[in-house]
Amino acid sequence: MLLAQLPAAVEHTAISVTQGDLFEHILNEPVIGTSIYVNIAVAGLTLLLFAFLARNVSDPRSQLVIVSAMTVSAVSIVSYSGLASGLTISIIELPDGHALDTATTTLEHSGATVDGTISLWGRYLTWAFSTPFILLSLGLLAGSNLTKIFTAIVFDVGIMITGLAAALTTSSYLFRWFWYAISCSFLLVVFYILLVEWPEDAKTANTSEIFNLLRNLTVVLWIGYTVWWAVGNEGLGIISDVGITSWGYSAFDLVAKYLFSFLVINYTVKNVDIISGGESYGATGDAVPADD
Repeated sequence: MLLAQLPAAVEHTAISVTQGDLFEHILNEPVIGTSIYVNIAVAGLTLLLFAFLARNVSDPRSQLVIVSAMTVSAVSIVSYSGLASGLTISIIELPDGHALDTATTTLEHSGATVDGTISLWGRYLTWAFSTPFILLSLGLLAGSNLTKIFTAIVFDVGIMITGLAAALTTSSYLFRWFWYAISCSFLLVVFYILLVEWPEDAKTANTSEIFNLLRNLTVVLWIGYTVWWAVGNEGLGIISDVGITSWGYSAFDLVAKYLFSFLVINYTVKNVDIISGGESYGATGDAVPADD
């Protein structure tokens, strides 16, 4: 009887996955690995490019806009390096009811199979520290006031924190979607500011053309992130492959971060006289918008 029960008792042996294992797995898994390392390279190259483009700008308000945009690349280098090193990656077992609740992961470097799926939760740290600077750049270009900029940034950080909670909650499948719903509600607040409040400010600041372009780019891509989470391996699991999900986010990042920052900096360098006008934030020009 004891021998008959033995196989059931030893059916599964837990394998401890170390940070070193995760580093080696990312290094040897081409799809996930390239989605991370490509971003590190692009972030580094764009940071050098932006510094070169802005080398002759001396106006303090224009410098503030440029530094805000450059910070997006700087943060991305650090946060993506965290992913590459295995520091901000975990293997988690998703809750009952999730499409991947019985998923396993085979470590590329060792061939060992462990229960759970890879969570690249460090991405939420990337977004929590980089997207506020995207909004800061937009708010400054629009010539908005501190209250609106602060409100947009606070709710933006809330989006990322609740998104992180949704990704890491393993106790309840329903609770993952509860966090997701809160995150989406915060996103609506940010969209209200982008679509209703700041366009009016941009008209006064005479920056409507560039603001509307960047605003539209941001809104479309941020909706894309939101939908991608829902269909990816963290949400419904329609796209179950971690590498494909990761590359989707990376593709969004390439446009939402680096192209966005290039457009901001290129415009600012060529239009210092417009950027420097205004009533605050280091304005040095004479073109102060008249009161209505």
